[in-house]
Amino acid sequence: MSTVTPTDWHKSPAPRTAEDWIARAAEVAAVLATDAAARDRAGATPYAEVQLLKDSGLVQDWPTAYRVVREVAKADGSIGQLLGYHYLWNWAARLVGTREQWEHVEAEAARNRWFFGGAVNPRDKDVIVTEDGDDLVFTGRKSFSTGSRVSDVTVLEGILEGTDSHVFAIVPSDSEGLTFHDDWDNLGQRLTESGSVTIDGVRTPWASAAGYVDKVFQPRTYNTLNVPTIQLVFVNFYLGIAGGALETAATYTREKARPWLHGGHERAVDEPYVIDTYGDLTAKLWAAEALADTVAAEGQKLHDDPDAVTEQTRGDFEVRVAAVKARATDVSLEIANRVFEVTGARSTATAEGLDRFWRNVRTHTLHDPVAYKRREVGRWVLEGELPEPTWYS
Repeated sequence: MSTVTPTDWHKSPAPRTAEDWIARAAEVAAVLATDAAARDRAGATPYAEVQLLKDSGLVQDWPTAYRVVREVAKADGSIGQLLGYHYLWNWAARLVGTREQWEHVEAEAARNRWFFGGAVNPRDKDVIVTEDGDDLVFTGRKSFSTGSRVSDVTVLEGILEGTDSHVFAIVPSDSEGLTFHDDWDNLGQRLTESGSVTIDGVRTPWASAAGYVDKVFQPRTYNTLNVPTIQLVFVNFYLGIAGGALETAATYTREKARPWLHGGHERAVDEPYVIDTYGDLTAKLWAAEALADTVAAEGQKLHDDPDAVTEQTRGDFEVRVAAVKARATDVSLEIANRVFEVTGARSTATAEGLDRFWRNVRTHTLHDPVAYKRREVGRWVLEGELPEPTWYS
């Protein structure tokens, strides 16, 4: 059972600056870190952890949001992912919807402190949306539904019957016909509640179909920013997991690791190869974090003026995101793997939980092939080719 406990943030003034929000995120991470390894082993539904996120009020612009996700993921990669996906689905109404729609959604979300989940996997056209008068009816199944049982509302996605048009709508997570299955049993990210969901005749008014006016979708180039935006969510919880691995390993090395008996040193922290490894991995992490922050700032300029986003500015941004996604993937996997070289055999004990960092980042970095991210960058460099907006680019 989780020992995560609520904190009296609601009695304190809300943070005012980006750095204040990141400090608040560090406080959340400190609470999560106290029993992260034990919670990972238990694999229980993270109700208390999500309540902790709600109580902390972690809401802000995208560059700050990414930093907050990174900070939380240092302590618990699963909770960092849940928070990042919450940010994305909370913002999805603004991405796709009309002004009237997103103003309504954001007002209700703030008033009710909604935590968002999503049953969205556009690669599989396994949910059909039919019309029934002024209602839409969603029927089918999704293989993944991150957030599922811990969410207050769920973003549904399906294909409008007889068309190629995708429909997104936000429904209460306890809607009749929405059944979340407890079948997420993967190598890592064990607390993300990412199992499958059955959608059996879930009804919602036509008026809630994001971006539709008089049953006709109103497209904007800005609608296609969903992929680079969520890919930056991925980047930042990967880097958070990597940072957490380094911090946890460094503590172990200082407090528990023994020097090699033939190395001639009395402390592990004096071993030259240990010092070199920590220096190498930290430099790589700092470089990837700096690139991630720069790209996030570039993206915020597009979010600040959605109607000005063009195919060119969108494409150039996606290339930058692809580049940092490739770097973050390589760096996080390297760090989560190599920390064992400087902590030693005893650090593989289950009680230490050091393995969870590698398991978490290895699991999610398989979301979409990193080789195709490098391809986007290479084609742009050689031919000036912009990535075609798809569900993965």
